[in-house]
Amino acid sequence: MHRLQILLDGNKQTSTISIGRGLRRKVGNAIRESNFFKPRRVLVISNNRVFHLYGKDVISNLNRSGLQIFEWLMPEGERFKSFRVLEEAVIFLAKQGFERNDLVVALGGGVVGDLAGFSAAVYLRGIPFIQVPTTLLAQIDSSVGGKTGINLAVGKNMVGAFHQPPLVVIDTETLLTLPKRELVAGFCEMVKQSLIASQELFDSTTRLLREIKSDNRVLQSAPFEKLIAAQCSFKASIVAGDEREASGRSDAKSRRILNFGHTTAHALEAVTNYRVFRHGEAVGYGMLVAGEISKNLGLLRDEKLGLLREAVRLCGPLPKAGGLNVNEIIRSLQHDKKSVGGEINWVLLEDIGLPKIVPGSLISAKLLRLSLKAGLSITTRQKGDSR
Repeated sequence: MHRLQILLDGNKQTSTISIGRGLRRKVGNAIRESNFFKPRRVLVISNNRVFHLYGKDVISNLNRSGLQIFEWLMPEGERFKSFRVLEEAVIFLAKQGFERNDLVVALGGGVVGDLAGFSAAVYLRGIPFIQVPTTLLAQIDSSVGGKTGINLAVGKNMVGAFHQPPLVVIDTETLLTLPKRELVAGFCEMVKQSLIASQELFDSTTRLLREIKSDNRVLQSAPFEKLIAAQCSFKASIVAGDEREASGRSDAKSRRILNFGHTTAHALEAVTNYRVFRHGEAVGYGMLVAGEISKNLGLLRDEKLGLLREAVRLCGPLPKAGGLNVNEIIRSLQHDKKSVGGEINWVLLEDIGLPKIVPGSLISAKLLRLSLKAGLSITTRQKGDSR
């Protein structure tokens, strides 16, 4: 088992990340062992699919703690990160009499984690919550760092709060039941983080992705668990230094670099009403577009762009995007929540492990259009892929 700690708010707050096999059966133990939690009630927020697979194990272990346990299941899908579903969750907490010391447990992927975390953040102005992420993408990204939120029709995650989970419990056994597309989405997020982190993390990520293509059992290997820990450690190091993503920062350690690939990704999700792409799949295309912009601006050499493209291809097939309306995508980009002073800031690459924040004013409309068309038209399909 691996255990990491993020020191936040001037070292006043600690977030602990535990990674290992079968840890879903020890969530109650982790709560009892923590000095942070003293709840009387625990609400497990999940969805039907995940709760059917893992809810019994989590509830069974929680029951041994002598706490009063509740469950609330939300609909499955990105489009349900909405005000309506948020209201239903908060009303449930109120009707069950939850108090400020009580606890929310988010059991699921990024959608569940974002909705559950935001519910905990706004109910009674904030009650504790913990993350038990069950998808690869959530394990290495959305469960780490304290961003919670919901979507608006004009853009993704435009309403939310920073609300840190003092505890993140990552059970790598949940990867065995993930559909192929969820794994592809998680692999894309791994590639994204490795590209902005270091050559070492990029090399270890792509090496294991090649091994997984020939032997899926690698997902349960010690090297892959170590890779998850390394991915979490990288994100934790960025979050610890810039917890609330200060808008005035543009250095290579700014939390904003974690948005590499996300500017285009969020636009793709919005213009397709969150019904076509998994988030990580959209990030895959977002990286390809960012790579094209980086090359066209003279920041990134052709051979490095080739490595980026190959890494995305290793993740697996992505839904087709070449037929999308580029004008609609560009209009959607204007609503990007990371805009500063009315201007989009793009996270680009000068090299692997060397991200650069570039003002949108330096990217001409023609260059942006060409880069979008090139990035979205790249196929990641392999021979024999039917999707």
